[in-house]
Amino acid sequence: MTKTLLLDRTAWDLVLDASGNIAIATEPYQIAQDVASAIRTFLGECWYDTTLGVPYWQNMLGQLPPASFVRAKLEEAARTVPNVGSATVVSLTIADRKISGEIDVTDASGNSQMVSF
Repeated sequence: MTKTLLLDRTAWDLVLDASGNIAIATEPYQIAQDVASAIRTFLGECWYDTTLGVPYWQNMLGQLPPASFVRAKLEEAARTVPNVGSATVVSLTIADRKISGEIDVTDASGNSQMVSF
């Protein structure tokens, strides 16, 4: 599995470990952070693979898509993360031009955790 740089949960920015080096996330948190990152990624934003991401510009922003469509796209993005076995949006709020909620993620080992977005 690839390594993931640990991000501060509030600022979504890099953090340092006790030795002053850039911190690395470890499982199971690594999977949760990678799912949150996948959900925050706009379709086409990743230059190395433009098929990754959620179609925010294409199908969501400035439009009013059905909640079922939004759920499906968020779950699809979560399942692109290595070692994610399943992902189910358990709460979704679309208000004030923001999408937020929680997604239940189960990894390949059967461990389950909630990820806020």
